[in-house]
Amino acid sequence: MGYEDRVVLDGVDITIAPGKLTVLLGPNGSGKSTLLKTLARTLSPQSGQVLLDGQAIHHQSTREVAKRLGLLPQGPTAPEGLSVRQLVAMGRFPHQRLWQRDARRDAEVIAEAMAYTHVTEFADRHVDALSGGQRQRCWIAMVLAQQTDLILLDEPTTFLDLKVQVDLLELLTGLAHDQGRTLLLVLHDLNLAAAYADELVMLRDGRIITSGTPADVFTRANLMQVFDLDAQVIHDPASGRPLCVPLKRRSDRAGSPLLEDRDQAAACTRPS
Repeated sequence: MGYEDRVVLDGVDITIAPGKLTVLLGPNGSGKSTLLKTLARTLSPQSGQVLLDGQAIHHQSTREVAKRLGLLPQGPTAPEGLSVRQLVAMGRFPHQRLWQRDARRDAEVIAEAMAYTHVTEFADRHVDALSGGQRQRCWIAMVLAQQTDLILLDEPTTFLDLKVQVDLLELLTGLAHDQGRTLLLVLHDLNLAAAYADELVMLRDGRIITSGTPADVFTRANLMQVFDLDAQVIHDPASGRPLCVPLKRRSDRAGSPLLEDRDQAAACTRPS
């Protein structure tokens, strides 16, 4: 997969485990978002194919795919003045036809999606009047209203406070573990990914370097290979999950850490 004469993904072979939360990790420009968009049928591969339940996804109609796969892109925006209820109702479009609608069923699904994401109290408020975390919950409610078994999310926690990120990941984990949904997320925070993912996939330069459980994948060697990050990997005494702690490098003459040190620390924020 690529853009014009630039190849972004090369030789990628991946299977998304059903009923689990899988996280794509990699440095900027590694191809994470491009892979997600290709899997979601937004982009077409130059060679190879994407299979949805064994069938080529790019040979299926948009409506049929939307009944089975939900996508939340990075930084979605709603039209000005749109209420939360109206936004969530947009998730019902794939199930509606001009001559065939079930208003009662639509209303039930919309109410269930808002209740699950805890945005019912905002139903009549404008989406653009909510906080970042509240808005993201509304978007997730819209995707839930599609009632798809497979959900793809591109950086759903970016620019949110750590507590809000944790709350959202708890919600998404529940969708996989309690409802049997299949989730594929792009995340930047390494420790949050290791804390919540069932499977991790690490990309670099358009190729999958390694994949597997956090216990198998989240190693010092892999962090160095994929992110050029020199970090010690320890384990949370409560959960047993791996955590990375960046190792201090040399400082500049003023005694301040170099820029790359601060970038590494930001990528390895320990969840609360």
